[in-house]
Amino acid sequence: MKFYLPSMDQLEDFPPVEEALSEPNGLLAFGGDLTAKTLIRAYHLGIFPWFSDQEPILWWSPNPRMVLFPEKIHLSRSFKRALKKTDYSVHFNRNFKQVIHHCSQTRKDGLGTWITQEMKQAYGQLHKLGIAHCLEIDIKGQLAGGIYGIELEGIFFGESMFSLQTNGSKYALYELCQYLIKNKIPILDCQADNPHLQSMGAEMIPIRKFKKFLPQNRSSKHLFE
Repeated sequence: MKFYLPSMDQLEDFPPVEEALSEPNGLLAFGGDLTAKTLIRAYHLGIFPWFSDQEPILWWSPNPRMVLFPEKIHLSRSFKRALKKTDYSVHFNRNFKQVIHHCSQTRKDGLGTWITQEMKQAYGQLHKLGIAHCLEIDIKGQLAGGIYGIELEGIFFGESMFSLQTNGSKYALYELCQYLIKNKIPILDCQADNPHLQSMGAEMIPIRKFKKFLPQNRSSKHLFE
């Protein structure tokens, strides 16, 4: 199957998200760079990079979009019991480099390897600028899990999470949702369909609805100040 995919090296700005392919779902453009300016512009438009070492930079905006409304997070009975019984601590922006490293490791589901060295450097720069953030969970003083993503006004774009202990990523997602609720950020972008996230309350919404949650300006309020 042949299809036309615009090159960011030949464009002044990203194409409208409505022009993304339906197969593969959300593929919008290729090329360009991962500078902070480019990434911030992409996220303002609801676009994110996702590619492997053997590919050019690929830009995506799936339709429908998987999101999690923080107040709708679903907790199983067993996880509710674990929340009550487990003595864990939460840390914001403690060690971004460590979190993205763990997220980049190959997992049983085959995901994680898309976080290339180039991606690590790019998001590390966004972290220095106060735009990329991470959350870590410790259980009995040992790192159990974590999550990182991009925070812009009114929305948090979740990028990846990891578990080193049982329920490690679930604790991280739960605590992130609590802080989003506290800071009146109504939506967590989960990007693409994911059965694990769906089991915790994530849902698919049309891109036209998702766009209503995107920032209307270039300013960025920092959640974890």
